[in-house]
Amino acid sequence: MKVLWLQSGGCGGCTLSWLGSEIAPLFGLLRDEGIEMVWHPSFSEASADAALAIIEGCADGSLAFDVLCIEGSLLRGPRNSGRYHMLSGSGRPMTEWVMRLAPRARHVVAVGSCAAFGGVTSAGSNPTDACGLQYDGEAPGGLLGPDFRDAAGLPVIDVAGCPPHPDWISETLIGLARGQLKRDDLDELGRPRFYAEQLVHHGCPRNEYYEFKASAAKPSDQGCLMEQLGCKGTQAHADCNLRLWNGGGSCLRGGYSCIRCTEPGFEEPGHPFAETPKIAGIPIGLPADMPKAWFVALAALSKSATPSRVRENARADHMLKAPSVRRSRKP
Repeated sequence: MKVLWLQSGGCGGCTLSWLGSEIAPLFGLLRDEGIEMVWHPSFSEASADAALAIIEGCADGSLAFDVLCIEGSLLRGPRNSGRYHMLSGSGRPMTEWVMRLAPRARHVVAVGSCAAFGGVTSAGSNPTDACGLQYDGEAPGGLLGPDFRDAAGLPVIDVAGCPPHPDWISETLIGLARGQLKRDDLDELGRPRFYAEQLVHHGCPRNEYYEFKASAAKPSDQGCLMEQLGCKGTQAHADCNLRLWNGGGSCLRGGYSCIRCTEPGFEEPGHPFAETPKIAGIPIGLPADMPKAWFVALAALSKSATPSRVRENARADHMLKAPSVRRSRKP
């Protein structure tokens, strides 16, 4: 399977994340799975002229390729000309290249939330008119339009995340190479279900504090970060606390609130990332699928039953009280 990878309006962090792949050494993994990089701006050795010849060959159909990967948002401005981002040396906007290449590919993959939904590049007044490949924030559309389908009948495959976990990228490409990634394997936003059917909340090391609503008051505290410090792990579709980063890490394990970076619009929550907005004392960002009345009732019950150990540890930067030893035996 031949992959052409272009970087558009972004920071290159998705590629940097992918280089940290831990399934196996990345280039050996790609070789073993029969995946060839036709060109990648960070991996390939081709000179500028040779790189442009490769991209032009893919665009005009003289050079075969199977998968078009786009990293970074698509900059449509000014006035829909795309000239805020010219592909260096080509004299043409990146948006024009993508529009030419996408119909030639068997599959199109948006690598990262910028390419999927617009991401950080589209925040604020969005002067560059940045968008994703098939979404403009939460709205279907983007550069290719909501009706785009690849040669296999799939929409753009959105490997969302800022950045995505390296294994999300690798496993998506492996699934395509093996012919195992079908429409039913994508969720309603085009994200692969193998990671997007989980919530960041699943496997969170602070779940005991969440259950008892024992909340952290400052970033160094061990308690739950949802009630006071803006954590959106109960709303974010990703397996970050089940599939750890770099062998043992995640945002929450590092003491940082989940900012929901796999979701469209995460870059502009309408409040500071590390604050939890509330109405009448109730967080507005409740867990997915939980009615507000249930949350209020459960929170009140949980707080009344919080063990002193959990309450004290929640407001400390290290464990003050270990769980007690209690042996259960039949009377």
